[in-house]
Amino acid sequence: MTAALSVAGAVFRESVRDRIFYNLVLFAVLLVGASIVIGQLTAGQDVKIIKDLGLSATSVFGLFISIFVGINIVSKEVERRSVYPLLAKPIRRSEFIIGKYVGLLLTLLMNILVMTVALYSVLFWLKRGVPENIQGAWDAPAMDPALLKAIGLIYVDLALVTALAVLFSTYSSPMLSAVFTVCLYVVGQFNEDLKRLDQIVGAPAAGIIGKACYYVLPDFAKFDVKLAVVHGVTVSGGYMLWTTAYAAAYIAALLFGACVIFSRRDFK
Repeated sequence: MTAALSVAGAVFRESVRDRIFYNLVLFAVLLVGASIVIGQLTAGQDVKIIKDLGLSATSVFGLFISIFVGINIVSKEVERRSVYPLLAKPIRRSEFIIGKYVGLLLTLLMNILVMTVALYSVLFWLKRGVPENIQGAWDAPAMDPALLKAIGLIYVDLALVTALAVLFSTYSSPMLSAVFTVCLYVVGQFNEDLKRLDQIVGAPAAGIIGKACYYVLPDFAKFDVKLAVVHGVTVSGGYMLWTTAYAAAYIAALLFGACVIFSRRDFK
């Protein structure tokens, strides 16, 4: 565990120094700031627009970090041949993979925290500028705690995407790893449609394949509660716990597969 934590710390420090981290966070913060201007164009709906754009920015830019950092997490070490002296030390290959993954989770957490602070800062600043005679247009307080539920599930969603990227990076090139991860993420957004694919395309064989994919592939749509939170729909604590446990099961399976593949990989 100590070795894995050491690897995690190294990954986090390297990711923070990487330009891609600062660029994505900068663009996300700018997008949240731009939501102020867009929100002013629609009287009475500015809060909902800002919340929606802020949460979407957090999700999209976090997804970029998950994929484009995750796919290089192993292949970069192999290409630079830095994996050889590292594995020569008293560290198991499974600890190496787990450490890399935990380091990416820390990077994602820092990214999420920065954009969360930016979003709440925008809401608080705009709330102060609203005249008292139109305060009723606001359907939620500036420091709306319900946003944290959506942000929390965004983080869980990104943790699952990162586990996918790490799995593919253990045996494939960065380009193919990115393609595989993006494709599974897109398919996972329409997981419910796979269950009734035979009704959509009218082919029994397609229905069998669709149901198999439905039960095997993760359902990423479960983690998207942005619209519900923005429009004041309650997201229960039970749903939060269930979806988190659902993601944890998939993450454990993906990391187990990544550790098995990487432990059997020949670097000679």
